[in-house]
Amino acid sequence: MNSTRRAVLAGLLATGIAPCTAGSAVAARPRPAASLLGKEIRRLPTSRHEVALTFNAAWDESGLDTVLTELRRRRLPATFFPTGRFARAHPRAVRAMGAEHGLGNHSDTHPYFDRLTSGQREQEVRRADAAIREAARTEPLPFFRFPFSHTTPETVADVNRFGYAAIEFTVDTNGYLGPGGGMTVERVVGRAVAALAPGALIQMHVGSATGGTVLDAEALPHILDAVRANGYGVVDLRAFLVPEGT
Repeated sequence: MNSTRRAVLAGLLATGIAPCTAGSAVAARPRPAASLLGKEIRRLPTSRHEVALTFNAAWDESGLDTVLTELRRRRLPATFFPTGRFARAHPRAVRAMGAEHGLGNHSDTHPYFDRLTSGQREQEVRRADAAIREAARTEPLPFFRFPFSHTTPETVADVNRFGYAAIEFTVDTNGYLGPGGGMTVERVVGRAVAALAPGALIQMHVGSATGGTVLDAEALPHILDAVRANGYGVVDLRAFLVPEGT
């Protein structure tokens, strides 16, 4: 275990979280730490100067190669949240995400969850899970991100009951809006930097809502430079899991 990972684990233990570690004899299906349940999570429970990188995938995959290459070059983790519909349309993309990073669940068809019955919510989550599993050929994480980041106490309780933590975000870079939506690389970077704080969850997208320039992909190197320059590291959301049954 390297010194950075050891420091991360020490910090998590200090907050009362018992994360899974590589090589330990744990159950195959970890679950979210208790500190992630009972509410929507917009900042991770840590006082360390670390942030988490997350990417939604609901439209196209045009920025994915750039994102994965940059993360690989820097040896940094991220968590990707594809929809089931995206997984069915772009299975190779989801497989590429899951080969190196954690995969969350962003629903099957991206509806407003407060407009659904509890049974329909479960169907959205389960169908997405099945599609992501089939595409990635790996175990998705028990992390759910609500479409439109629209949550209510009832919908969060349902998602928790299905076995997922509701992982939202501290800041959305808004890169998905593209130049047509008034965004630039500089503005994307500025939004991410302004939100830097211990446990901040940065939300980006691998594609563009307009099908044009993927600003998040272009901005990622500059965001990561700024994260480091401001004294922050990047934490893997998988560190906030505990063995099932504990």
